[in-house]
Amino acid sequence: MRDQAEQLRVRMQQSGTSEKTTRLVTVTSGKGGVGKSNFSLNFGLGLLERGHKAVLFDVDLGLANLDVLMGITPKKHLFHLLEPDTDVWEIIERGPGGLEFIAGGSGFTQIMQLDEFKLDRLFSRLNPLQGYADTIIFDTGAGFSKESMRFMLSSDEVILVTTPEPPAITDAYAVIKMLHARNPAIVIRLVINRVSSEKEGRMTADKLAMVAKRFLDMDIQSLGYVSDDPHVSKAVKQQRPFLLTYPQSHAAKSIRNLVARYLDTPTDTDAKTSGLKGFLARLKHFIR
Repeated sequence: MRDQAEQLRVRMQQSGTSEKTTRLVTVTSGKGGVGKSNFSLNFGLGLLERGHKAVLFDVDLGLANLDVLMGITPKKHLFHLLEPDTDVWEIIERGPGGLEFIAGGSGFTQIMQLDEFKLDRLFSRLNPLQGYADTIIFDTGAGFSKESMRFMLSSDEVILVTTPEPPAITDAYAVIKMLHARNPAIVIRLVINRVSSEKEGRMTADKLAMVAKRFLDMDIQSLGYVSDDPHVSKAVKQQRPFLLTYPQSHAAKSIRNLVARYLDTPTDTDAKTSGLKGFLARLKHFIR
């Protein structure tokens, strides 16, 4: 672990990217079981394929499972940053395809109870990630927990994953409504998972966007859809990302299309993002 941490430090020094903008994205869903974490994992890998450095945080406080999807047992998690002489490079794990991720760990539930001194120490030790990553992805728990809402409201944008099933759509709209009530300017992008066809994906996204526009006067953008593909469940059983294990599958091609749209379409957040430091400042405000 020490060797890996030292390698990360060296790469950061050699890159000379400390002034690079880092975008903070929270991935969430209205209900469990829609494939949110699997999307986060393969989306991060898809970004890496395009030369866009992503670091993945597992901040699902109730059911952290990114490590299970990757077949990895993390040696350290976020709360280890409170230990003396531990820096962020020592808690970063390296997953399949070179994807770097940080496990939340069971101790992560205590972050909201930290005193001011410990919270400042934790956040200051995360600061080196600013400029190291192009995008930091927070994979949160599903639904309306206070912790998940804090991450969503602190991020530059939210990717909301749902499926075409009516209960999932209803719960996704509930998330949109709640976020809009707290911040009408929040940027939300839809991903429709497990669609049987492009038409179904487009119709589901259009339906949600139409309702949000009509009742909230809010513009919701769609990143696209992910095909319902048996290769996804096969990869889950193998504890491997489907983008790597079945790179020619329909689901893998869907992820690459989503990544291309994410990277190639200019967004308002590019101009106003305040990077990791701004995210941490906002998160601290919500915690306190």
